[in-house]
Amino acid sequence: MKQYKNIIFDVGQVLFDYRCKDMLVLDYGLGEEEAQRVNNEMFHDELWHELDLWNMHEEEIIDAYEKKYPKDAEAIRWFISHGERMQVARPKVWEGVHRLKEQGYGIYLLSNYPENLFVKHTREASFMKDVDGAVVSYQIHITKPDARIYETLIRRYGLEKNSCLFFDDRQENIDGAIACGIDAKRVYSQESLLQDLSAILTGKFVL
Repeated sequence: MKQYKNIIFDVGQVLFDYRCKDMLVLDYGLGEEEAQRVNNEMFHDELWHELDLWNMHEEEIIDAYEKKYPKDAEAIRWFISHGERMQVARPKVWEGVHRLKEQGYGIYLLSNYPENLFVKHTREASFMKDVDGAVVSYQIHITKPDARIYETLIRRYGLEKNSCLFFDDRQENIDGAIACGIDAKRVYSQESLLQDLSAILTGKFVL
């Protein structure tokens, strides 16, 4: 059974849940169909990838969205500007991360995130106290699954690839890690991740 020294986490849908549609319905007041349309326009558009890359700043991205989707311009601007309402804590996962830290594991983050939202979402997140290092897409203008973002994390913190285990919710990012020589496990739910963290803590984890 392989023993790891370092556990690397994606952030969204791993350490956090999101309530994007609920934001638009419960907080902003759109109907269900309208909220689904706006949600699709934002997250299925290449502009969101540009936001993660942070080659364009928040206001530039919002302006581009407004020109592309004028009917929903106001809702999109409100959503991006109120990103602090988006994330939902996973305290049980955070406790698992803390227990890993107490057992001597290195804890690292590797995530696609724009700077404005990463700062808002992690400002009061307790898991940040356990993090030994992080590479976030906005910092280097590269996103997963580009091999360069994985290599940046490994190089920046002097990690050995065969000592690392990476958790992410997207298969393409898992494949990217494996292609770089890093073991990786896909996160399908909070429950599946909690089971994996428990298995690591008890020495029973099998990839």
